[in-house]
Amino acid sequence: MNVPAVSVILPAYNCEKYIAKAIVSVLHQTFTDFEFIIINDGSTDKTEFAIRAFSDPRIIYLKNPTNKGLVFTLNRCIEIANGKYIARMDADDICLPERLAKQKSFLDQNENIGVVATTIEFINDKEEKTGSWELDRKTITSKQIKDQLLFENCIAHPSVMMRTAILKELKYNEKQKNIEDYDLWLRVLNRGISIAKINEPLLLYRSHEDSVTNIYLKKKNVFFRHASMKIKFLSGAKINWFSFCVAASLFPDMIKGLAKEIKNLFRK
Repeated sequence: MNVPAVSVILPAYNCEKYIAKAIVSVLHQTFTDFEFIIINDGSTDKTEFAIRAFSDPRIIYLKNPTNKGLVFTLNRCIEIANGKYIARMDADDICLPERLAKQKSFLDQNENIGVVATTIEFINDKEEKTGSWELDRKTITSKQIKDQLLFENCIAHPSVMMRTAILKELKYNEKQKNIEDYDLWLRVLNRGISIAKINEPLLLYRSHEDSVTNIYLKKKNVFFRHASMKIKFLSGAKINWFSFCVAASLFPDMIKGLAKEIKNLFRK
C-alpha cells in the first residue's frame, strides 16, 4: 500500500453551495502526494451529490448515517488518516495552489514544530476578497502565537497542517463543542509542542451568515465561553508553567465577560 505524505480531512454538512469549489482547490494543489478524506456528516441537502461528482482516486468518501457533529466527524477522519501530516480543510473555504507544498516543506524542515497554520484572506459568496484578519497577521512567530493563545484564538482552524502522530494522540475534545480548535491548541502547547504560522495567505476563508464562526460569535458571551473552555482544559492538563499561565488568564476573561454582560443590561 502506498502511504501518502499528507491526509487532507474535510468534514461536510449541508454545504452543497460551496463544497465543489473547496474540493477543486484541494485537487488542484501543486503538491499531489495526498489522500483526501471527505466525511459527509448526515447532510440533508445535495452535498452528497456534489461530492460524488468527483472521481479522483485520492478521494476517500465516507458518510455518517446521521448528523454526529463536527468534533465526532473530525475524530473519525483522524482515525483513518494514513499520512505523515494531516491538513484541515472546511467545505466552504478555498486552498491556494501551493498551500500543501509550503506547509509540508515547513514541517519537514522544522522538526520542533507540531502545527503550522497560514495567514488567511476573507472572501464572500462571490469569491471576492473582503479583507484580512488583523490578529492573524500580528501573530506569526511561535512565541507570538503562544502568548496570544492565553487570551484568544489567533489560528484559523482550516488553515493548519499538523503532525499526524500528535493529532492521533490528542484528537479533538467532544466536550469543547464550537471551540474545539482553541482547546486543541492549548493542549498542544501544554505538551511542550510548538505552533507556527507561515506569513502568507494560503487559504481563502469564506465568511457568510450560515458559517459556524458567525453563528457561534452571535450566541454567548465569548469571554465566558473562553473561561469555560479553559476550565475544562485545565481539568486534564499537565501541571506546568503553561497551565499556570492559562489559569491566570481566567481572571481577565471573567472580568471582561462581566463587563460585557453589564453593558448588555444597560442597552436593554
